[in-house]
Amino acid sequence: MRRRSLLIAVPAGMVTLAACGDDKDDSSKASESASPSAPQAAPSPKIVDGPVPAITAGTKFGQKPTVAKGSGDPSKDLAVKTVIAGGGKVVAENDYIQAHYLGQVWDTAKVFANSYDAKTTALVPLAQGQIYEGWRYGLVGKKVGSRVEMAVPPTWGYGEEGNAQAGIKGTDTLVFVVDVQDTFSTKSSAKGTEVAQDNVDLPKVGTNTDGKAPSIEIPKTDPPKKLVANYVIEGDGDELTAQNTVLVQYKGVQWDTGKEFDSTYANKQLTSFSLQQVVKGWSQGLTGKKVGSRVLIVIPPELGYGDNPPQGSGIAKGATLVFSVDILAKM
Repeated sequence: MRRRSLLIAVPAGMVTLAACGDDKDDSSKASESASPSAPQAAPSPKIVDGPVPAITAGTKFGQKPTVAKGSGDPSKDLAVKTVIAGGGKVVAENDYIQAHYLGQVWDTAKVFANSYDAKTTALVPLAQGQIYEGWRYGLVGKKVGSRVEMAVPPTWGYGEEGNAQAGIKGTDTLVFVVDVQDTFSTKSSAKGTEVAQDNVDLPKVGTNTDGKAPSIEIPKTDPPKKLVANYVIEGDGDELTAQNTVLVQYKGVQWDTGKEFDSTYANKQLTSFSLQQVVKGWSQGLTGKKVGSRVLIVIPPELGYGDNPPQGSGIAKGATLVFSVDILAKM
């Protein structure tokens, strides 16, 4: 089970795959999710190379595919076909992948989910209980840049319950086309240009990019009264907006003690969340920053937890919080 970040101000649920139903649906329905409910542990599948339906249009990587209706009966096993072989990093279990995808029902070719119309990739953890088991088994070992087509029987999809909201029955085999754009692990770090840290009144953050936690050196001065959000390493990716969901590595310490209270490095798992779900200091501090960057954030109490820190967090009332944040990806 993935540990919930202390940063979350609003409880977050399972991974959501943006749904848009069939092509006649309005794009505003993208928020109506066909996300998996917490799946039960399924037995390891036998993986076979077919059958999978033909992709009849949108055949290039990154293009929205049109997929034919399934012909005959689908396999009882997990069918996985690499349609386009990429040459990038290898996807591992428990990685977060960044991907475009389309999902439809084998028997009807009804599209129940896709990311292409919204022009926004999904960030998906390939961890048990976080996504369809078919994805977890079918995508591990594939390379970034690959297009993978899968026919997922109910056992490794929605199970016998199906998903009534998405029009999926408990007997439906699901067909997915997934374009793997990138993959991230606990060894992932910021990538960019180091920025001078020449203000002696602010903490200094380490610039290592080896996947290990950077150091945070707190000066022997009073903390700033206002929010600080400075580049340590400046990436060259897109700038974040307040509506984005981000994938990050981070480490948090208290100004007064330098004591670490939360860290993805120590927890050995990345964290993904909406900037609308976190404490104000994070949402304000990361908005406008570029993907690929490492950012120093110093959060005064009124933009953090004030006098109501999470129980058991080790954070003192009225604490000023200091973070090093690596922005790995956004959606």
